[in-house]
Amino acid sequence: MEFGCSDLNLWQGALSAYPSRIESLNKPNLVSLDDYYRNQLPPLLQHRNPKPYITTSELSKLMQWKLTRGKWRPRLLDFVSGLDEDLVQSASQKGFQALPDISKALSELTVLKGVGPATASAILAAYAPHVAPFMSDEAMEAALGNSKDYTAKQYLLFAKKLQTKAEELSSEEMTLTPSDVERALWSSVVGAKLLSSQSDPDSKTSKSKSSGGKRKR
Repeated sequence: MEFGCSDLNLWQGALSAYPSRIESLNKPNLVSLDDYYRNQLPPLLQHRNPKPYITTSELSKLMQWKLTRGKWRPRLLDFVSGLDEDLVQSASQKGFQALPDISKALSELTVLKGVGPATASAILAAYAPHVAPFMSDEAMEAALGNSKDYTAKQYLLFAKKLQTKAEELSSEEMTLTPSDVERALWSSVVGAKLLSSQSDPDSKTSKSKSSGGKRKR
């Protein structure tokens, strides 16, 4: 599914398939971590209004979700797990209260060690999915054609495009958030890869042979 697609049925289909695509990755704890991130953490944060914040343990679990759904970088998890509780709560409260100014919110959150724009976007998306989408590689590639530029400037462009897309697809019958758009894009990309691997079962074998069995990250 292309980002420019305006067929609401295709977007709804991709979004509905998201849970099954999460399962299809067969990654340890991803299903429970994704449920935590999408269904348990948001009401916890909202319940703390008018002075919302995230705790260090919640941030650590969010980071586990981010790294498990994407690329595993254990040092980032170590960084956030060791952050001072008061500092995390203070920075996140300032970040949440800065919304809808995403640029200012990012600045407040990225003072935390191990929290770059991508992780900050995950924090903001958990609290305000209607404003800030998660900066996933798959959605970045689809929306901007580049998934390697993890800067605040790039995220602001990305967020604006997904906000616009969400407005374009929404109607009186159904409202999509920028976070819904991100998940639909992620689901579409993962689904396409799954179909590709099923149609070419030897692809993984040939890749492992050609790489000599070693991978660099």
